[in-house]
Amino acid sequence: MMRTSIRLLAPLLLLAFHVPATLAMGNDDSESKTPDCPKGQIYDSQSKSCVPEKTSALSDTDKTNYAYHLAKKGEYQAAINLLDTLREPNTKEAWNYRGYATRKLGRTDEGIAYYQKSIALDPHYARVREYLGEAWMTKGRPEMAMQQLTIIKSICGVECEEYQDLKAAIQGHPES
Repeated sequence: MMRTSIRLLAPLLLLAFHVPATLAMGNDDSESKTPDCPKGQIYDSQSKSCVPEKTSALSDTDKTNYAYHLAKKGEYQAAINLLDTLREPNTKEAWNYRGYATRKLGRTDEGIAYYQKSIALDPHYARVREYLGEAWMTKGRPEMAMQQLTIIKSICGVECEEYQDLKAAIQGHPES
């Protein structure tokens, strides 16, 4: 009886330990596993918990990743406000996510300017190329979006998420 119980419980124990670790992993993928924190808190990858936003020990990386998480949830102004607190805001990710949030607020030209700052820091950053292409589609410039698609193809090929997402955005646009 004891052996049967252990055999039945083993998968549940594995799941119990695996799920929190999976949820805690923060990254900047569009399918981010960053957990939601209460308002005024940010996910801290070191402590693997939500901590007050004003905590000085929070890294710029955690703040940047959480800003992206907020933007992907549609909390664009909150993302920008968080990016405003970075000690070193001049990173490809910070400029890209600022551009994303700004574009989603309807300020496409301003967003494009931020994307260009990100590209100046790393011309081979595929995610910024994807978002810049989407911005060009918003402005009715599919030829500019296609240029970004070509660049993404040279960076990561046609199977990467950035290429697939921009290609779908171009094909799904009414004027293309």
